[in-house]
Amino acid sequence: MSDTRTEAVAHDTGLSERDEVLWQAWKAMELPEGYRAEIIEGAVEVSPTGRIAHAQIVNRLRDAMALALAESPYAPYNDVNVVHGRKTWIPDCLVAPKELEPHTDDEGVGIKASGVSVVVEVVSPGHECRRRDLARKRREYARAGIPVYVIIDDHDGEGTVTVLTEPQPEKADWVGVHRVPYGTEVAIPEGPAKGFTIGEAITGARRG
Repeated sequence: MSDTRTEAVAHDTGLSERDEVLWQAWKAMELPEGYRAEIIEGAVEVSPTGRIAHAQIVNRLRDAMALALAESPYAPYNDVNVVHGRKTWIPDCLVAPKELEPHTDDEGVGIKASGVSVVVEVVSPGHECRRRDLARKRREYARAGIPVYVIIDDHDGEGTVTVLTEPQPEKADWVGVHRVPYGTEVAIPEGPAKGFTIGEAITGARRG
């Protein structure tokens, strides 16, 4: 894309030239198998896919959600881009309509954040991985106005599940914060997945 074209797009959308440059760079990336790239708070972040324990939690969550939503017009997805402006994230799991076409972004690379009702991240080990899910993505999902953010943290003491609700986009924060240890069931309180419970069947048994 030429500089002139970049400036025109940025002007038309209200985005900065940097946003557009990052977006074009992200779309052009070719990553080796086992890696994924996201645009988080003004930077392209490349990270490896999760370890076995991570994958097991994600699979149990997705399978349970698929059963719970089977009779509804919604479904769980993973490995799908969520697009908001010129930012894109890949949650470990999300809930969106089964009919995705009305909610696909203009370039067909992912689901618009406005069509997503729940995002879930299963925290990976390591300082930067934890900061990404617990801080940077926490702010980004709030800015996008996604109604519910669930964090399953296998590395927080004996394990915790946090359900964040009532996003405040202008503050990049959440009003509702409900955090429980593994072994204590917690339900999604609103939206199409309302009443879906996260407990030992998903996280594994209580520890300690």
